[in-house]
Amino acid sequence: MNMQKPVTDYEINDVSDAVSLIRRGEVLAYPTEAVWGLGCDPYQKDAFDRLLALKQRPVEKGVILISHDVDMLMPLLQDLPKNIQKQMLKSWQVSMHERATTWIVPSHSSIPSWITGQHDSIAVRVTQHPLSRDICQTLGHLLVSTSANPSGRPPATTKQQVKDYFSGIFIVNGLLGQSSEPSRIIDSRTGTVLRK
Repeated sequence: MNMQKPVTDYEINDVSDAVSLIRRGEVLAYPTEAVWGLGCDPYQKDAFDRLLALKQRPVEKGVILISHDVDMLMPLLQDLPKNIQKQMLKSWQVSMHERATTWIVPSHSSIPSWITGQHDSIAVRVTQHPLSRDICQTLGHLLVSTSANPSGRPPATTKQQVKDYFSGIFIVNGLLGQSSEPSRIIDSRTGTVLRK
């Protein structure tokens, strides 16, 4: 990223610039399937702590990690029953207008302890949103994805809402997906739907 050139209003138009900022430990807002999300590098604790502070979110609540393809998530899925894995893979092969699905899976040694907090599990999703996918693919590993809103406030559905919630945050320009609702959340171990 050319850091000599100032970033106008903290808005980013290029995926490689967004990824450079993530690697530098910044927190970014970006469009997802249904609402704006906040993301950072899950392997940088300082960035993750800043994200939680922005959201005023306790670490115990956890966050979602997203990927552009299932291969990146396979270490987390390999110990699950084959029929559950098939359900998960099918739920991640949806079109842009269908609702996304996030799954709670057992945690893994590859996931930092600050991401899982007090849990023995982690929430994961393969995103079908083109911009989110490009960010993940260029980054080369999982990305934190949590709704762009302070705790207790509605998730941002416009770029202006993101700016109203968080002054001075980097925003990756793009359009929301066509889903009308945030992802449903299912516990892979029990089949319980945690968010319908």
